[in-house]
Amino acid sequence: MEEPEKYERLKLAVTAAGFAVDVIFFACLLIFGWTFQIRDLADGISASPWLVVMIYVALVGGVWKIITLPSAFYSGFSLEHKFGLSRQSLKGWIIDQIKALGIGLPLGLVAVELGYFLFRVSPQRWWLYAGSIFVLFFILLTNLVPILILPLFFKFKPMESSELQAVVNRLSRKTHTTIGGIYEWSLGEKTRKANAAVVGWGNTRRIIVSDTLLRQFSTDELEVIMAHELGHHVKNHIWQAIGLQAVLTYCGFFLTQTLLAYFSRSKGFTGLSDIANFPVFVLISMSLSMLVLPGANYFSRRLETAADLYALDLTGDALAFVSSMEKLADLNLANKTPNKLIEFIFHSHPSVEDRIKLAADRVGQNV
Repeated sequence: MEEPEKYERLKLAVTAAGFAVDVIFFACLLIFGWTFQIRDLADGISASPWLVVMIYVALVGGVWKIITLPSAFYSGFSLEHKFGLSRQSLKGWIIDQIKALGIGLPLGLVAVELGYFLFRVSPQRWWLYAGSIFVLFFILLTNLVPILILPLFFKFKPMESSELQAVVNRLSRKTHTTIGGIYEWSLGEKTRKANAAVVGWGNTRRIIVSDTLLRQFSTDELEVIMAHELGHHVKNHIWQAIGLQAVLTYCGFFLTQTLLAYFSRSKGFTGLSDIANFPVFVLISMSLSMLVLPGANYFSRRLETAADLYALDLTGDALAFVSSMEKLADLNLANKTPNKLIEFIFHSHPSVEDRIKLAADRVGQNV
């Protein structure tokens, strides 16, 4: 078995194992009645529903984090070092985990507190209000990620390469489009992987290009990659993704409302706002997420294909496109010919094999 295939299989195995651990953990909270005991403990400490939710989330979330830590360490640190992908020290990895926890914990607590507040005040329409708040927050977060979140984990600086700036100017003239900011992304401090992306919207929209990509790709290859990212920008793919997220959010919350109301009546909970039903809420959310994953990834692959076609048409350089895809796959240890079922379910980007075929087909059409 080749390294990329082995790496992919281990990554998938860890993901599947992590999902199984999560399901078992929350199922055990229900099966053994621990969720009621934790709820009663929180009730005994405070009569405030806000504090009850906070205590419950702190206890359950703390245990959950401890249980899932080995999987996170193996997937994010050990496995990356085993395949020579990571350059990050153990100290650096731990610091990143603390930063992520510092961001995720308050946001998660606010989300749960708000959810159970809506359960209390509007048990029939909470899903509509929660969906609206979530979508607005997601839009706001998409705007703030480039300036508030990403800089906590990586260094960014305006692109200084005159060669790349010439490429950007050339692309801008071809498309009559003004590209906001282009930033060098210090990905190489942590990994050998290479990447580029369009992030943010409005005044924070920018293209970020990893230093690993800048060092190892030719000017022609960089132009194709920049054209791909420009394609996302021109075709408003970020807003299309936000639109899909909004639809999935409302539908997901509505289905959760139906299922959670049923389980809250039949399993001994005092009502929809009983924090003891939190494991049911999580299990329902996980199940729905798995059900929509193939569709969401299919949508993502369609956007990536559209950006690939845009890059091929804009640059007319299929050879540079193919060589850039090959290099990205080698640097990122991507399986160039994944199992089609695995690709359908888990891959947000088309396989390198399919992208190369796309380039060949495009050349054939233009001959």
